[in-house]
Amino acid sequence: MLFRPPQAPSPSAARMARAFLRAVPALLHPSSLSTTTAVSSCSPSVCGGNGGLSSFSISSVVFGRRFHALCSSKQRWGALRSSGRVWAAQRDYRKAARRRSAPKRNNKELELNVSICIEEDLPDDPEILSIAELLRLNAPMAMKLAFDGLKESKYKTRDSAITDVGGFECVELSVLLCNDDFIRKLNKEWRDEDHATDVLSMSDHIPDLNLPILMLGDIVISMETAARQAEERGISLVDEIRILMVHGLLHLLGFDHEISEEAEMEMEKEEELLLKSLGWAGKGLIQSAYDAANAETNGNPIAIADSHDDAKKKKEGSLRFYKPKFSYIFCDMDGTLLNSKSLISSTTAKALKEASSRGVKIVIATGKTRAAVMSIFKMADLAGSGGIVSEVSPGVFLQGLLVYGTQGREIYRRNLDPIICREACVYSWENKVPLIAFSGGRCLTLFDHPTVQSLHTVYHEPKAEIMSSVDQLLDAADIQKVIFMDTAEGVASILRPYWAEATRDRANVVQAQEDMLEIVPPGTSKGSGVKLLLDHLGISPKEIMAIGDGENDVEMLELASLGVALSNGSEKTKAVADVIGASNDENGAADAIYRYAF
Repeated sequence: MLFRPPQAPSPSAARMARAFLRAVPALLHPSSLSTTTAVSSCSPSVCGGNGGLSSFSISSVVFGRRFHALCSSKQRWGALRSSGRVWAAQRDYRKAARRRSAPKRNNKELELNVSICIEEDLPDDPEILSIAELLRLNAPMAMKLAFDGLKESKYKTRDSAITDVGGFECVELSVLLCNDDFIRKLNKEWRDEDHATDVLSMSDHIPDLNLPILMLGDIVISMETAARQAEERGISLVDEIRILMVHGLLHLLGFDHEISEEAEMEMEKEEELLLKSLGWAGKGLIQSAYDAANAETNGNPIAIADSHDDAKKKKEGSLRFYKPKFSYIFCDMDGTLLNSKSLISSTTAKALKEASSRGVKIVIATGKTRAAVMSIFKMADLAGSGGIVSEVSPGVFLQGLLVYGTQGREIYRRNLDPIICREACVYSWENKVPLIAFSGGRCLTLFDHPTVQSLHTVYHEPKAEIMSSVDQLLDAADIQKVIFMDTAEGVASILRPYWAEATRDRANVVQAQEDMLEIVPPGTSKGSGVKLLLDHLGISPKEIMAIGDGENDVEMLELASLGVALSNGSEKTKAVADVIGASNDENGAADAIYRYAF
């Protein structure tokens, strides 16, 4: 058991949370243990004149934090400091000194005040709100049964600082639902362990003060870890939360399975008895740990959640326990969302789906055509209605030369100077260097070549139409940009120096891939296209996160509130990025979403 002497909470740990539900005053007669649970109404001065909810502040001394209460009644958050007793279900513990119980008082009904709180970084998810509502009813039920067991308790190892709760007029308990980030910070502050646990119990009982109120303390439950454990154990999230609440409650009542084998057996027995008496599904936390250990011994390991494995990274499926930090994520395609095989990996696809399901809009900003993007996303089952991209999605294509806004309508198009187009086509024809001219969703070329074919077979662009002459190509359509394709060495040593000099201020020369050189209209870029789209949508750059790798992503990353360059990116791109992520072949875009977007 861990013990921390009473002290003023650290200001650096100050966080905000919100109390989801009002305190639940449950009247408990010490002799019969009969109870009626009532929820009293807030006065108009608290809830607002029209009965609506408005937040006000109350103090939680255990956390040293402030909470926003949406609605509250009979909440008695004292001005006392925490007694320092902190339990974590998954790790080591320190034992506090034994304390005597409060003296016996008048035999009258005992009031249970239970506050169910939701930490502010948890979103208003229907499942979370439903579980909080259920705990409002379940917590007093568990408390009553647990108190009943204290009367004739014959456990030898339980700290009997709390014996007969009938000696108090009121018992107060808070249950806080949070995510891994929050509980990890509590572990770091109070237990000096930088990882998440499923449940923490933080005692607030100071019997020496001889108070009429038994302030049991706080039970902190990570919804995120609980969800993983529920899946691993084959039970529902509600059942897992109930199990963790019971485990935390028993710690506050003096049970500590870490001090000895006998103490572990006694706490396990009480845990199983409470769950069975309440009719709740699932095994107790201690029994589940036994099962996991036995399974591992028998060569069939069960991965009970413990957050030592890359604690700073949110896991797949965990974004529902976090509020988005950004409204939009602008993503490049080649070298970013796409791996070296020019495909969206299953891991990246899941991250995109999860972010989208949490209300974050994914916007593609790429040098590719819109048709190529749709084709790639279709292969990953991410296109169409309900997908990440569709015909009505906004997006930035062809290096910002084609921009689509609301309802997928074209809002901007910029063509390359016809003189530059002619010069590029003549150069291609005379030097037999493959060239592709882009016009909307069409690709045009002057001759067939394996590298031209790869643009379709590898990069999923529309199949190039072969034109018989330069004039035919120029007459076929307005051209937005042209690409020369060669070896990386050929581009770096011949093509780029030549065209940088030849175009000067008449066009921009950019690279997204080392074996391609793009010529685009002057004063345009992917970044300018992104800014134009933001203005169209009425979005501030502060609302967006951007992920890219190529030098054509530099302006986009500089514009965004958070710019992430993948490790496979160019040095120029990494130099301007706020953070550098994993490579595209290491699911770098997915990793960035899990780490930084929520």
